[in-house]
Amino acid sequence: MQFLDHDQVSRHIEASPATLYDTIADVTRMPELSPEVVRCTWLDGATGPAVGARFAAVNVAPNGRTWKNRPEVTTADRPREFAITRTEPMAGTVRWRYLFEPEGTGTRVTESYEVERPVSRVGWWVIERIFAGKDRRGALRSGMVQTLDRLAELVESPVQPPADSPTTQ
Repeated sequence: MQFLDHDQVSRHIEASPATLYDTIADVTRMPELSPEVVRCTWLDGATGPAVGARFAAVNVAPNGRTWKNRPEVTTADRPREFAITRTEPMAGTVRWRYLFEPEGTGTRVTESYEVERPVSRVGWWVIERIFAGKDRRGALRSGMVQTLDRLAELVESPVQPPADSPTTQ
C-alpha cells in the first residue's frame, strides 16, 4: 500500500501573478495544463473562482480509465493564492494549492498538495489495480512539474498573428 501526505513543486514564470492566477483559477482551462485532467465545468451556477464554488472534473489514469470528482474552491485570493479541496469516496481528501509570489520580472509559482484525509485501503486497491497507479506520489509530482511547464509555455509564448493577417503576408 502506498502513502501520500504532501508535496510541492515551484517554478519561476515570466508573467505577472495576476495573469498566472487568472489562468489557474479558471478551472475550465485545467485540461490545457494538467496531464491528468480531461474536463472541468463549473457547477451550481458558478462562473468563476470564489470560495465555496464547485466544479465537476474528469481525470484520466495512465491506463486510459477516467474518474469524476467534484472539487470545491477553498481559497480565491487574487493574485496571491488559489486552492481547492477534493474529496472522493475511499480516496480521501486532498487540498491542492497554488501560490503566486512576485520574483524579479516574473512570478514564483508553487503548486502543492496536502492530504487532509488519507486514502483508505480499499481506495489504494482501486488506484493500484483498476487505475494502474503503481507510484501515485511519483505521478502526482510529475503532473505538477508538467502543469507548471505547460503554464509557463502558455503564458510566456508570444502571441502569433493569424496566418492571414497583413503582417504575415
